Amino acid sequence: MTYFEAAILGLIQGIFMFVPVSSTAHLVLAQHFMIGRGSEMPPPESASMILFDLVVHIGTLVSIAIVFRRSLSGLLRATWSETRAVLHREGEPARLGPFSKLMLMGVITVGVTGVLGLLLKRSFEAVFGSPQILMVTLSVTALLLFMTDRLGRRPLGVKDIGPRMAVIIGIAQALALIPGISRSGITIIAGLFSGLKRRWAAEYSFLVAIPTILAAGLLQAIEVIGTDSTEAVGTGPMIVGFTVAAISGTFALRLVLVLLYRAQLKFFSVYLLCLVALIGFGVLDGLL
Repeated sequence: MTYFEAAILGLIQGIFMFVPVSSTAHLVLAQHFMIGRGSEMPPPESASMILFDLVVHIGTLVSIAIVFRRSLSGLLRATWSETRAVLHREGEPARLGPFSKLMLMGVITVGVTGVLGLLLKRSFEAVFGSPQILMVTLSVTALLLFMTDRLGRRPLGVKDIGPRMAVIIGIAQALALIPGISRSGITIIAGLFSGLKRRWAAEYSFLVAIPTILAAGLLQAIEVIGTDSTEAVGTGPMIVGFTVAAISGTFALRLVLVLLYRAQLKFFSVYLLCLVALIGFGVLDGLL
């Protein structure tokens, strides 16, 4: 993989990571396009390219840290304060504070995603080699995005997130391992349909993204490190992809939050349906 190819893929990841149209699907399409035009990069379904995809995903975690730095730092400080208060109470029953409870719900969500992801990992990876399957998954994402804009006012706040909602969002996040299902989109959608207000559905989605993507990247790295497959991409291109994804992701995240709060996700729905039509009518056949 060349540095230019890595930069292009990092830009695609940064833009589409938070725009709810599936960054993985666009990475797969771009990789097939580059390979079809003579690139020597490994196929999208190979272990080394899946690792590259995870590296640029981790790059966008930097974007989350920048945009939500106040919320994240406040959550960590409050959780630590609540934990210290519980430890210093002698002879009293331990009770979780609201921030500690939120952290626990996040652990449940990530745990559910992790279990399902490990069980279905091989099945999901097979989709990377078949762009046509993206038609179904992209269509599902488009339909769900359109439906969310038609939802009424959501009544629940972040303190109302309980085990049931955490499990539902964890299952939704596991489905995002399939190319064409947007991780940010499907988890925000799950939160909205569970009753969460738009702001908290978004913030919870991006909160659980951090440990989820880090864990997935670590597992994939363990699988390919020490094998010849890592040489097919190279450390340099991975660093370039990571950096570009982090920078472009920051701008994309700010944009999607504005549109989400204004219930304007239907624009992305239209975009996805146009992309499905291009694939379905064979317009992209010569490119993939």
